[in-house]
Order: sequence, then structure tokens, then C-alpha cells
Amino acid sequence: MPKAVWNGVVLAESDRTEVVEGNQYFPPDSIKTEYFKDSDTHTTCGWKGVANYYSIEVDGQVNKDAAWYYPTTQSAAKNIEGYVAFWKGVKIEA
Repeated sequence: MPKAVWNGVVLAESDRTEVVEGNQYFPPDSIKTEYFKDSDTHTTCGWKGVANYYSIEVDGQVNKDAAWYYPTTQSAAKNIEGYVAFWKGVKIEA
């Protein structure tokens, strides 16, 4: 089952992930919310929509904007609406 790991902690784990553009998107109910802090960062993708970001905090260490999600997507990306993806050193393990 895919899981997202950073700083030795599992941030998300699910067998219901979606892969889009090489990124593994985890369903919102699979993330361990205690490690996620809302960020003011937003980016726009022409076919997915506007992404919101989370910073990850584990044991006092912060990985700024290391996760993102699309709260509302364009129609072509409805399968990942609300799902969370990772980068910036967060490892996706099978």
C-alpha cells in the first residue's frame, strides 16, 4: 500500500491513491492531519485548477509547502479533488 514518509513518520497511507503526472495523490481521509499546517501558498494549473499547500511539521522540523491539494478542480481532474500529493523530500513508498 502506498505511503508518504518524511523524517521517519508516515504522513499518509492508502490503497486508494490516484497517480497524475507522476505524482501519487492520497485521499483526504488517509492523511495524518496532526503533521499538516495550512500554508498561504497557491499555484494554478491550467487543467487541474488552483492548488493549496500544506507545510509538514515533524518533531519540530518544518518542510514548507511540501504537500498540495486542489480543493476544487476543473472537470478533467475531478478524480483528485481534495486529494493530497507530496514533494520536497517526502518519499512515496509502496
